[in-house]
Amino acid sequence: MIKAVIIDDDEQMRELNARLLKMNFPDISVVGQADSVESGIKTIVDHQPDLVLLDIEIKGGTGFNILQKIRPYSFKLIFITGFNDFAIKAFKFSAIDYILKPVNEYEFIEAVERAISQLNADMADEQYTNFIEHYEKRTQSKKIMLRTAEAMHLVDISKIVYCKSDNSYTTFIMDNANDIIVSKPMKEYATLLEDYNFVRPHQSFLVNIEFISKIDKSDGGFVILQNGKEIPVSARRKQSLVASLEKLH
Repeated sequence: MIKAVIIDDDEQMRELNARLLKMNFPDISVVGQADSVESGIKTIVDHQPDLVLLDIEIKGGTGFNILQKIRPYSFKLIFITGFNDFAIKAFKFSAIDYILKPVNEYEFIEAVERAISQLNADMADEQYTNFIEHYEKRTQSKKIMLRTAEAMHLVDISKIVYCKSDNSYTTFIMDNANDIIVSKPMKEYATLLEDYNFVRPHQSFLVNIEFISKIDKSDGGFVILQNGKEIPVSARRKQSLVASLEKLH
């Protein structure tokens, strides 16, 4: 039996989450609920859950305050929140599941299923620490969590040479030659990496500027990487690409 805890200062929301878990996941038992930072910490410590559903805005502070006080992490986490663009970007950097309010049952089921599939993963500390650092803007570590079918990878962004899109999959080409394939479209990462000197010369490629050697303007245009790889440049993206490179000088 999987033990779950729900932390939200809205009683109706707690009841809804508990009901959705009961209806869709018979192997999950809600062993505790809480509505504040203090009671949330106590509930987690007392019940040692496998899964925590956590709201961001709760009595006495935020869900992040709970995370800061209960290391090491021995559970999988799903955030349930109203729209918060910066928080969502931090979730995506850390491959943390989240559900937007008002809760959609289909999205709820998908998030819980993903969390259950990762219950035995041993990257929780790295994952949640990376999330807190991104959310609090302590981004000097510049890490991104990539979730594949087999594992979680905590990757140094500066080591990503480029990303290649293949429909609903994205391949991360690393400078150590250990490529990582993620089952998410590249658009999920374009907005995350644009603040880290990544440019998109073509709809199928996202390139780290630090690995660009030159731009070859023949045959429509190519970005030449330091390893000799040629990345095509689409006509409509050429001007913005050149402008991005010029900013470095």
